[in-house]
Amino acid sequence: MSTETYRSSFTRGSTLWLLQRVTAAFLIVVLAFHFFQLHFVNHAWEIDFAGTQARMSNLLYFTTMWLFLVTATFHGVNGVYNALINQGLSGRPHQVLKWVLIIAGAGLILQGTRVALVMAGIDLP
Repeated sequence: MSTETYRSSFTRGSTLWLLQRVTAAFLIVVLAFHFFQLHFVNHAWEIDFAGTQARMSNLLYFTTMWLFLVTATFHGVNGVYNALINQGLSGRPHQVLKWVLIIAGAGLILQGTRVALVMAGIDLP
């Protein structure tokens, strides 16, 4: 057994620890729904812009896909951040990484939301 001490950025039972697990469970369910919709209900060769617009114009589908975007972004960004913290990243590089990931995550959600709104047929100014 190694004499190294185990570092973890997650404190068991903390909010981030819980959110990482809740988003994982949500992503498994929504990914299964997404896969089913785009491979069994609508076959890959049938997917086109008009069909995507039709699906995204349904408020429940739109909301589900938007939540998919937000939870996947949070889960991924939080996972990368915590993996690097667990490798011992600290000090100024830690702070820079944190803000780079926050800005990148926010940008991804913003652009994904813009695309989703256009796909739903909502004109953006």
